Amino acid sequence: MHYVKGLVCISCQKNYAPEPDRYLCSSCGENGLLDVEYDYSLLQSEWSPEQLQSSTAPGHWRYLPLLPVDPATPRPPLRVGGTPLYHNRALGEELGLQEIIIKDEGLNPTASLKDRASSLAVVKAREAGNNTISCSSTGNAASSLAGSAAASGLKAVIFVPERAPGGKVAQLMIFGARVISVQGSYSDTYELSAASIDRWHWYNRNAAINPYLMEGKKTAVLELAEQLNWQMPDWIVLTVGDGCTIAGAGKALQDLRELDFITRKPRLLGVQAAGCAPITRAWQQEAELQVCAEDSLADSIAVGNPRNWKKAVRAVRDSGGIMINVEDEEILEMMKLLGRKSGIFGEPAGVAGLAGIRRAVKAGIIQPREKVAVIITGNGLKDIDSARQAAGEPYSLAPEIEAMEEVVCKEGLD
Repeated sequence: MHYVKGLVCISCQKNYAPEPDRYLCSSCGENGLLDVEYDYSLLQSEWSPEQLQSSTAPGHWRYLPLLPVDPATPRPPLRVGGTPLYHNRALGEELGLQEIIIKDEGLNPTASLKDRASSLAVVKAREAGNNTISCSSTGNAASSLAGSAAASGLKAVIFVPERAPGGKVAQLMIFGARVISVQGSYSDTYELSAASIDRWHWYNRNAAINPYLMEGKKTAVLELAEQLNWQMPDWIVLTVGDGCTIAGAGKALQDLRELDFITRKPRLLGVQAAGCAPITRAWQQEAELQVCAEDSLADSIAVGNPRNWKKAVRAVRDSGGIMINVEDEEILEMMKLLGRKSGIFGEPAGVAGLAGIRRAVKAGIIQPREKVAVIITGNGLKDIDSARQAAGEPYSLAPEIEAMEEVVCKEGLD
């Protein structure tokens, strides 16, 4: 916490001490989301890309000077971060680009980018002296919290909507979390989790209101920048649900510019599912958020009442970027395309950004020669039903070579 100045409300600018269980502005309530403020002058005088390069800290903890945690607090033993980049010309050509850069966050311990936030949540819970941590989630945040809590010896209470995919719920149960499947929408699930957290005084991992978790998510973009040797792409593409991930990307870009680690900021392309796109609508209309239905197979981004929409819109606008929507059919197509061109298995919410890229290129928003990086936020094994819908069924044959001959001929395998 050496470089943390404090917390500031994005609505009224009131300042707070960086207490581990301070979530919102006391004056503004749920409209009073808080930002973590750093002493960039002190950071710049004591930390540099060269010092970072010599760090031996595992995964995303190498960015500890830009994280709001006490270095002495025990951290989860799971290795989070250090996910690979792939430069893929074949996939880029399919999307209308000369090349695309893919960052595969599905290789985190519980197979999603959310591990970055949950690892911080566990640390902050310990700093707050709390042994039970809780959240609501459509799946990935829940899985990541359950895994980090299990690795750290903490209890986890997870609330999921009844539509949460079975693969994600199975993860929760394997990790020993107390799982509450709520008979209702994600908004219903969130409200029950908030009431329960308040009543039983559990630590709140809900990223939409906990200011520290966005700081964990931003490490995906800090890491991307370091992997690219600080030569940033023209665009960074992310899918958007409650808004925390793209808001974290915006915070990472702010950090990097303030420290002069990069010379220019990429534009952010935020992609929502057309069946649940309240943040896109708020961005387009420059208006307050309107709660909407949660009608998309991309469960991880189907959030009808996103609490972090203001930070998301701010991040996109500050970067000169845009928001765009895609249909479920496009998302399913991208699951296949990503797999067949790269060997990466992405879940629906993880690949929606690729569909957004194709739309943006066709609309002339992204130019074919521009450098584009996309973050695949979660692994496809979390939602096998959607994967089977995208890929179709295998051939079913009698054990006879004649039947196999027909397949070989049809598929051009001879």
